[in-house]
Amino acid sequence: MNQSTKRKFLRTALCGLVAGFCLPTSAAHAADEGYPSRPIKFVVPYTAGGSNDVVGRVLAQKLSTYWGVPIIVENRPGAGGNLGAAQVARSAPDGYTFLVTPNNLLTMNPYIYKKTGVGYDPIKDFAPVSLMATGPILLATNAKLPVNSVKDLIAYAKANPGKLSYASAGIGTPHHLSAELFKSLTGIDMVHVPYKGAVPAISDLTAGRVDVMFGIPNSLTPFVKTGQLKALAVSGLKPSSLLPELPTVDASGVPGFDSSLWIGLTTTAGTPSAVITKVSQGIAQAIHDPEVKASLEAQGLSPVSSTPKELTGLIEHDAARWSKLIDERQLTAD
Repeated sequence: MNQSTKRKFLRTALCGLVAGFCLPTSAAHAADEGYPSRPIKFVVPYTAGGSNDVVGRVLAQKLSTYWGVPIIVENRPGAGGNLGAAQVARSAPDGYTFLVTPNNLLTMNPYIYKKTGVGYDPIKDFAPVSLMATGPILLATNAKLPVNSVKDLIAYAKANPGKLSYASAGIGTPHHLSAELFKSLTGIDMVHVPYKGAVPAISDLTAGRVDVMFGIPNSLTPFVKTGQLKALAVSGLKPSSLLPELPTVDASGVPGFDSSLWIGLTTTAGTPSAVITKVSQGIAQAIHDPEVKASLEAQGLSPVSSTPKELTGLIEHDAARWSKLIDERQLTAD
C-alpha cells in the first residue's frame, strides 16, 4: 500500500469512526442510563508492574470510586501487546471492556508485524476514549562512550560508521522506532540490539556492552544519578517538565525529532457514544486528583486527558508518520 493510498484509507476509516460518536440524542441517553451497572474490565496488554499497568490501575481505581462499581485490571501480555488488543477488539461493544492503549499498539504494531499480522484492525475495531498520560523518551549512553551531547554523539557515529550499537526493549517498541527516527534524521548508522524487555537492555547498556538507548526516563535516570549512564536529551518538541535540565533532541541539532510516549484508553468499536463520553469525562476529572498525578509522575509520565475526537486525530497523525518510517527503513518484527 503506497503512502497516498494509506493516508486515504486512514482518513476514510477515521471519519467513519468519528461519525459513530454522533448517535441520535435519544439513543445516546438510553445507552448512558444506569451505566455502569456491573464490573468493568481494563485489559493491560503487558505484564504487571510496568508503566501501562500502573496507569491502568491508578485510573481504574479512581473511576471505580466515582461510579461505585469494581473495575478489574486484567494483564494479557504477548506478541508485543497484540494479544490483549485482539481480545478487546473481539469483545462485546457494551462499554464494559476497555484497552489500556500505549501508542505502539495502534500506530506502530499494525505496520511492523507485516507477515504475522496483529489480529485486529487498528481503525475499524476500536473506539478511542481518552488520553491518560504522556511522557518523553530519554536518550542515554553508557558512561564509557566519549560523548556528552547529541552533537557529540552524531559526530562520533559519523566518524565510526556501523560501530555503535543501540539497545531497545524489543522490535517495534517506541524505543526501537525512536532510534530509527534518529538514524533517519541524522544519517548515522547504528546497529540495533533488541532485548526482551527494558531490564536486560539497560543492564547491558550500563555494563558497556551496548552504547546507546532511547528509554523511559524513570528506568534510566537512576543509573544516570550513579554515573553509570549519561543522559543527553529528551524527545518531544518542547522541554519536559519532568526533566527540565535536559534539552530536547530537536533543539540539539536534529530538527523535527519528536517521539513522545502516550497511553490512552480505547474500547470496542460500536460501543454507545454516551458511554464513551461518560468514561472520557471521568478520566478528565481523575487526572486532576493529586494521588493520580503523583503516581503517574513517579513513572516519568504526565497525566493528561482528551476528547475521543482528539485521540482519534492523534492516532491518525501518528499512524501516518510511523508507518511511513517503517516502510522507508524496511523494518519488520516478523
